[in-house]
Amino acid sequence: MFDLPIGSACTIDASAAVYPPRRRRPAHVALIGNFLPRLCGIATFTTHVHGALAALPDAPKIDVYAMIDPGRSYAFPPAVAMAIDQEDRAGYARAARRIEASGADLVWVQHEYGIFGGPAGDYLLDLLDAVSAPVAATLHTVLESPNADQRRVLERLAGRAAVLIVMAERARTLLQCVYRVPASKIAVIEHGVPDRGYVAPSAARRCFGVEDRKTIMTFGLLSPDKGIETMIRALPAILERCPEALYRVVGATHPHLVAHEGERHRESLQALARELGVDAHLRWENRFLDEDALLDRLAMADVYVTPYRNPQQITSGTLSYAAALGKAIVATPYVHATELLGEGRGVLVEFDDVEAMAGAVGSLLVDDRRRERTAARTYGHGRALTWNRMAERAMDRFAATARRPTAAMRAPHHRRQAPALEALL
Repeated sequence: MFDLPIGSACTIDASAAVYPPRRRRPAHVALIGNFLPRLCGIATFTTHVHGALAALPDAPKIDVYAMIDPGRSYAFPPAVAMAIDQEDRAGYARAARRIEASGADLVWVQHEYGIFGGPAGDYLLDLLDAVSAPVAATLHTVLESPNADQRRVLERLAGRAAVLIVMAERARTLLQCVYRVPASKIAVIEHGVPDRGYVAPSAARRCFGVEDRKTIMTFGLLSPDKGIETMIRALPAILERCPEALYRVVGATHPHLVAHEGERHRESLQALARELGVDAHLRWENRFLDEDALLDRLAMADVYVTPYRNPQQITSGTLSYAAALGKAIVATPYVHATELLGEGRGVLVEFDDVEAMAGAVGSLLVDDRRRERTAARTYGHGRALTWNRMAERAMDRFAATARRPTAAMRAPHHRRQAPALEALL
């Protein structure tokens, strides 16, 4: 504070004062990704993002641009403004024109390799180069060792985007070290989760009228990289310590796997269980459940297991959901699990280590106090991850980008990519 002499003629002209511009959240979002009823994790995620945005007190207008796999059609809800066939390159141009005409002030992409057409999904870049609104991208995969096309596409996407959202600190590090993305462009916002109160597993089992036995659970689309055979091989040793134990494997086989080989993978797992004499201790639920039914199943689990085999897995929606419901979790040390299960929120075991898996799961099943303490820590952490909190954090981060770009920013991206990227580094 400055002291002014009494009677000083000095005055402050408020009209001349310079204030920083007030940041405004986006008022109209074009949301691009898979969408329910397409059955996959990205579709579930994008649908939840839409619901969380729509529930905000200052909810933006939201137009969903839903990706569809070749030859498929879906009964999308009214929220979907347009469907884009991932292999129809002209469809991306049509979507860009529609986004431009809509006046959207932010384009938010849910990015995953395999859901966009072209080499490593580069048809998406056609769309982004043809829109003038700022772009944000949630990266569901960040590869440590990308091939040439994967690197090219992600570097182009990073050059075009105003914000890149990742769900793990390891992904932030990879973007900076492998792809040379400036730290100022990156936001770490953990995977959203449902907001549901904690229920003791035994109470949930009684409520739903199922057998009240200590229950292990894995859920999600079934595929070989989920490592279910490790848990099945661990069951004999687990049953020696906890003879009542039951392992529930909940979720349909991944549609792409079914298209190529039918149910051969699931049948091989069931054959392994019979061979080991533990098939009576497994319950298979081979269908894609709606969220309420899925959360009901999860509430009944004492121990949740993700024995995944990919150490680079940056995000796991199933792991996040288990944390949200307060499960004692055992996981292999893939990236997301390593970060989420720190500070006593779970147990990590090495990949494909049957003995370690049996020891970790068995110990939690027979030690009620330890299991309940672990579950309480996990549930407490999960309270900060609800979808509405995720949406609030994302919209706050987008506030600085909710404006129409300058003419230079609207230039075709392939012409300005190199100098723009160099300027950011």
